[in-house]
Amino acid sequence: MKFKLLNLALILSSFSLIAQQQDDSSLIEKAKKIHENVITIDTHADFNVNNFTKERNYTMNLENQVTLPKMEAGGLDVAWLIVYTGQGELNEEGYQKAQENAMSKFNAIHRLVEEYAPNKIGLATNSQEVRELISEGKKVAMIGVENGYPIGNDITNVEKFYDLGARYMSLAHQGHSQLSDSNTGEEDDEWLHNGLSDLGKEVIVEMNRLGMMIDVSHPSKEAIKQMFKLSKAPLIASHSSARNLSNHSRNLDDELLMLFKKHGGVVQTVAFSSYVDLEKNKAFADRSSQVYRRKAKEMNFKELDKDSLKSLSNEARDAYYADAQKIKSAAAQEIAALKDEIEQVNVSDFVDHIDYMVDLIGIDHVGISSDFDGGGGIDGWEDASETLNVTKELVKRGYSEEEIAKLWGENLLRVMDEVAAVAKEIQEK
Repeated sequence: MKFKLLNLALILSSFSLIAQQQDDSSLIEKAKKIHENVITIDTHADFNVNNFTKERNYTMNLENQVTLPKMEAGGLDVAWLIVYTGQGELNEEGYQKAQENAMSKFNAIHRLVEEYAPNKIGLATNSQEVRELISEGKKVAMIGVENGYPIGNDITNVEKFYDLGARYMSLAHQGHSQLSDSNTGEEDDEWLHNGLSDLGKEVIVEMNRLGMMIDVSHPSKEAIKQMFKLSKAPLIASHSSARNLSNHSRNLDDELLMLFKKHGGVVQTVAFSSYVDLEKNKAFADRSSQVYRRKAKEMNFKELDKDSLKSLSNEARDAYYADAQKIKSAAAQEIAALKDEIEQVNVSDFVDHIDYMVDLIGIDHVGISSDFDGGGGIDGWEDASETLNVTKELVKRGYSEEEIAKLWGENLLRVMDEVAAVAKEIQEK
């Protein structure tokens, strides 16, 4: 009798396993179909200008997280490439160096789309161009400016950046700029402007006039609240998550999230591990940092603290990050082994933030970003080639194709259109 019961249990277990495999296969096929049908937009991907040369560029399968082959493999249609400038001294020398750095990045993006891969990727400046390029079978590059510091005290530089293709800009980054306080002031409760400076307020008006989206990722809470009051157009957070789920100053609390619902903007949930889950990230980071330090010592790489990094020229900083990437690559095998021991921040944790914000402010105000090549990446979405995994998790949780289309790109494109409409109205007055 025992053997009969045992055999019955094994048979039932086998049927259950087969049914589960069929369910998983059905979910994957559904996710793939949806993923192919919708426009997938990642609103924040950093880059190194050294990867935008004739000899080394995004047509090649480089070790960084975003390349054209990886976008193709993961079904990522649109990557917002970021003109990032670190915060320097608030003087003319600092502004000049920052603008030179910004221009080097604008020029790099234009080389990619005009010289290196014009048949594979194009630059879009509005929603119509996005749709046209995708219909032609091309990938799409868009341009965001992270930190308004490079405009210096010359507001005409905002239009200069717009003419070069920039369609969003944040007014601060790590440290207070001449335009806005940064979220980093929260650490010691020290502020430069108590929100926006007078010039920063003028820049908000100018961005509205031009049709450039205002990005609130990185400025302080007070600055963000002032932006909402001043702007005639909806705002975006290009790469931020929910503070109620991970208490990091880079995330948005419920008060700020509700302003996006009120004013019609969009929050692009970011796959940056500490912004997704501080505690889980710390546990894994503590162990992985030991591996990285050992590899760095073996490869004679000297790790720099934040203050030392800030003192570097933009060229030296880019070279530092390139060397750091080599350390990361060398440690990859050991880090992979750690993943079997320690639970890490993953796609499910990331989609928890999407769920939270959708419940709080509605499906029309939430989007997706990675912060790839700028510190972003989580287990399951470690580079652009794994983009489908986000869609799989959304399907698993019951999101419809229409809802997934909104999250992956339609919400962002809608806001772009609304910002452009406001600009047209202002210009016609």
